[in-house]
Amino acid sequence: MVLVIDPQIAGISGDMILSALVHMGADKSKIIKGVTLSQNYLRGSKIKKIDFKKVNKHGIKATALVLELDEHHHERKGVEIEDCINKTVQKLGLSEKAKTFAKKTINTLIAAESKIHGVPMDSVHFHEASSIDTVIDIVGTTVALEDLNYFEDEILTTPVAVGGGAVTFSHGTVSNPAGAILEIFQKTGILICGNNTRDELTTPTGASILSSLADRCIEFYPMMRISSIGYGAGQKNFDGFSNVLKIVHGQSSGSLQADSVVILETNVDDISGEVLAHIIDKIMSSGAKDVSVIPSITKKGRPSHMISVICDPGAVDHLSNLLISETGTLGVRIRRSDRLIVPRQIRTLRLQLHKKEFTVRCKVAKTGSKIIQFKVEYDDIKLVAERLSLTFRQAEELIKVEVRKHL
Repeated sequence: MVLVIDPQIAGISGDMILSALVHMGADKSKIIKGVTLSQNYLRGSKIKKIDFKKVNKHGIKATALVLELDEHHHERKGVEIEDCINKTVQKLGLSEKAKTFAKKTINTLIAAESKIHGVPMDSVHFHEASSIDTVIDIVGTTVALEDLNYFEDEILTTPVAVGGGAVTFSHGTVSNPAGAILEIFQKTGILICGNNTRDELTTPTGASILSSLADRCIEFYPMMRISSIGYGAGQKNFDGFSNVLKIVHGQSSGSLQADSVVILETNVDDISGEVLAHIIDKIMSSGAKDVSVIPSITKKGRPSHMISVICDPGAVDHLSNLLISETGTLGVRIRRSDRLIVPRQIRTLRLQLHKKEFTVRCKVAKTGSKIIQFKVEYDDIKLVAERLSLTFRQAEELIKVEVRKHL
């Protein structure tokens, strides 16, 4: 199954994604119970009323969050909000995936503020996000996603509308999008787009939720059979468009997934094999999807090598700088490439091998529910071979026999 979050027109906020999930059938009573529990872990904040209602936003019937708070704090440490969220999801007994998502979301928000203001994460103070409504957005969304079983799906996002003009907050007036939004999206590969709306369309909480949730950003909807649609209303009204977040859930059509990557290339003619080996290891450990070194002949008959790196869009700056610093090259070619990939996942298995227990990771490729192939991680095979005094090939065959019993 696939979930498409579509913020390309009206952006995204925490209450918009929560409301859209309720529109899709998430259990309101579970959500209200969960967010009400959070009051116990955040002093000075009370929820006087919480509900969801149907509204009409510029011709679109949507669901909106109704919230009344008794709030006495205009500033809080980020770690207080984090502690409240972690304790709430723990008390609710949510799955590990849900807990991880909630923790990652609030950490993303705190890390962005830490970077902007140049202070340690445990010293970050929230102003606009200090209210319990930040907790409500994150906890409520976590409960809703768990209730709908969406953590098990592939989650995609279209580019995110951020609006335009300027925004005024506790530190003054800045151009829109504000620094927190840019920091959150910088390393995600999620595209943003402005428009002529002189207002903020995407909030830091909404950006944090999206960046923690989406597997990748797409420019076009994938081939899918639609099963449900949700519309989550924002609080503001605009003349030119409906201020709603659209979410679409359905069955992916076909056995292949569409994907977009960036390819970095550079030619070098004065580097030894040892340096090339070092570069390959460093680039892969720095987040590249793959790297190739191809022998070639360049101008004046010089023997050369072309280094080709496949990476996510968010890794372009870091890997380009790495290529330049490690090779001394004077330029890197950059091109975007679409590709079709077989759906795959990383499975972690505990195996008994020669009466010893090992944890091994396998990349499993599937079409539908059928496993077509799997590959055990090199480092795990190497470890087994060393501990059992086997050759690499012997260890690989031994592991594969056991893995087949578990898949």
